[in-house]
Amino acid sequence: MTDTGIIGLILIIVNIAFSYKGFNNELFFNGYKFEVDKILINKDYKRFITSGFLHLGWTHLIFNMLSLYAFSGLIEGSLGGVNFLIVYFASLIGGGLFSLLVHKNHGDYSAVGASGAICGIIFASIALFPGMSIGFWGIPVSIPAWLYGIVYVLFSIYGVKSSKGNIGHEAHLGGALIGMLVALIMVPSALLENYTTILIIAVPTIAFIYLIVTRPHILWVDNFYFRSHKNYYSIDHRYNEERNNAQKEIDAILDKINKKGMNSLSAREKEKLRQYAQKGG
Repeated sequence: MTDTGIIGLILIIVNIAFSYKGFNNELFFNGYKFEVDKILINKDYKRFITSGFLHLGWTHLIFNMLSLYAFSGLIEGSLGGVNFLIVYFASLIGGGLFSLLVHKNHGDYSAVGASGAICGIIFASIALFPGMSIGFWGIPVSIPAWLYGIVYVLFSIYGVKSSKGNIGHEAHLGGALIGMLVALIMVPSALLENYTTILIIAVPTIAFIYLIVTRPHILWVDNFYFRSHKNYYSIDHRYNEERNNAQKEIDAILDKINKKGMNSLSAREKEKLRQYAQKGG
């Protein structure tokens, strides 16, 4: 690992600023977090990116930024700033897409954090430099990068299947795989040099994604291809219910204005009314 480059530092600063805004503004946080129905129904695709710059709290933010600080210099230094950004954002979007695949029919599923992008940077490092060692803060022991990659993939697969710990394992796994693939496209010679490590990590990941797409009932995952939950709730039902609920909310706001005046509205109610007016009412 090398010193963090200028692009990595800029990403850290943007993450801190954007997350801090979200800590203190619920409307801002809710408007930019990853949320399945907002993406699928409202086509709000910016959330794939913006959710990666929000965090749940200082602990979540600090841990992710320390991880980004530790690994970003290696990729930025070896691939250059532009390619580093490509790996970062491709991993961020890839993690979001994999989460969307897993939770396509879980309309209220939401997530935030840069973990998908950071996992992409970490696994790009593993693909290009499998001989390096990875250490952990406060523990005077390090392990080979290839071993870390194998253990991480297996743990993430278990996490997706079991939904343990309220952690977005899907984004981690998707981001890690995309980061590795993009780095190998940029440095194809690394595939020939490190193919054993890469295959050991990539094969179970790709096989797991294939299972989610084709046989989700094995994993108890409900998605576009199979409806494994007994109480399946389709996207059409969610769309209609969301429209009805939104109209009821607007009607209640208008009724409140009629009875108490415009000044009686909260900031959230005013924002809802503004959004409704922009859509043409």
